[in-house]
Amino acid sequence: MGAQMERDMRQELFDHYEKLSFTYYDRNNSGQMMSKLVSDLFDISEMAHHGPENLFIAVIKIFGSFLFLFIISWELALVLLFFVICMLLFSLSQNQRMSRTFMENRRKIGDVNASLQDTLAGIRVVQSFANEDIEHAKFEKSNRAFLVSKKDNYRCMGDFSGGNQFFQGMMYAATLVCGGYLIAQGRMNVTDLSMYALYIGIFVSPIQMLVELTEMLQKGLSGFRRFIEIMETEPDIEDAPDAQSLENVQGTVTYENVSFHYADDDTPVLQDVSFTIPAGRSVALVGPSGSGKTTICNLLPRFYDTTAGRVLIDGKDVRKLTLKSLRSQIGIVQQDVYLFDGTVRENIAYGKPDATMDEIIAASRRANIHEFIEALPDGYDTWVGERGTRLSGGQKQRISIARVFLKNPPVLILDEATSALDNESERWIQISLDELAHNRTTSTIAHRSSTIQNADEILVVAENGIAERGTHEELMAQKGIYEGLYTMK
Repeated sequence: MGAQMERDMRQELFDHYEKLSFTYYDRNNSGQMMSKLVSDLFDISEMAHHGPENLFIAVIKIFGSFLFLFIISWELALVLLFFVICMLLFSLSQNQRMSRTFMENRRKIGDVNASLQDTLAGIRVVQSFANEDIEHAKFEKSNRAFLVSKKDNYRCMGDFSGGNQFFQGMMYAATLVCGGYLIAQGRMNVTDLSMYALYIGIFVSPIQMLVELTEMLQKGLSGFRRFIEIMETEPDIEDAPDAQSLENVQGTVTYENVSFHYADDDTPVLQDVSFTIPAGRSVALVGPSGSGKTTICNLLPRFYDTTAGRVLIDGKDVRKLTLKSLRSQIGIVQQDVYLFDGTVRENIAYGKPDATMDEIIAASRRANIHEFIEALPDGYDTWVGERGTRLSGGQKQRISIARVFLKNPPVLILDEATSALDNESERWIQISLDELAHNRTTSTIAHRSSTIQNADEILVVAENGIAERGTHEELMAQKGIYEGLYTMK
């Protein structure tokens, strides 16, 4: 039962992670999230596994044995009851302290996971700068902090266990002293006292079980609180109650007086941005870094929501469309390509999971990468490595383009897709991108002149909005921001 609960809760937590918006991931570390998904739920499982049975057995034994103790000598039973009450009060006082230490322990192991994940994800950068000692020091710091929290944890558990064992010992001592007094007074015989001592053993053993159960409960509850904290986090981006499915898309995209700032920062990123991309046409967004070009594109698939104004597709407000149907109509090619740990075929098929092999090959041909894939040792079944580490930047980019070809969306976002590539790779990929963008509504964030000049319209984004707009020739003639940016290239 415990293992099944752990499985179900882990699945539920994973599914909830997938629903959370970009703003949540902007604020939280993936190592901490992994800790909540794995180690926290293990202790919840242990609590569910052992808790009910141990509690049931302990309660039956305690009440049963205490009943017999009361029958043998109610006077001694009252003495024992006094110590049981003292144990209960002591345990309650220690419980809050245990809860704090277990919760702190959870946070610290999350920090260890975060440090590990950060270093391993950037191991090539670490080794290229020969900064292993720096990463060693960072990991040692988080690891040492975990040890400190673990020491506090063990000290608290030791105090709790030692205190309860002290009261258990006092029960035996009080039984001998008070029992001896009652025998001297002729109110109890030696046989009853011997029987009483045996029943105390039966009475004490489930108390010790409850003490251990309390520790287990605190571990499980600290993990459960962290689980609930995530599950009660509402996604910032959700389907509206009356959301409709987006179908028969033509591809006209309109931004109406759009403004935006991040939830934790009132500084405006965009202010009163308005423009339209007719269906099948292309727009290039240029401007200084940090001017809001990527933000403009992120508002279309609702990775973030506008703080004012509307984004429309075919005249429909994207906030009144279901996320699944909206995003299924938009293809995105980014500068930082992410390939999953698997085969080339699996990564291309991510654009259409039910695609046939013929469709995958056709998409690869259009992305100009089929011949390269065929030359690999295992062809389309070649393993690409974690994040596609066994492939070059240009090869990964073309696989991501093939993925979008397979998806075949009417709306396309190209986010600096060629800016990190060499000239040869850029030339081949630009051919693929031109093929991909043909007859699709395309928003292109670019710095390369070849990409910019091919656009039907160029928008210069600066100071929270659109500063200039027009064709390449028109903007060059204005001798404004665009001309300055172009001349620098």
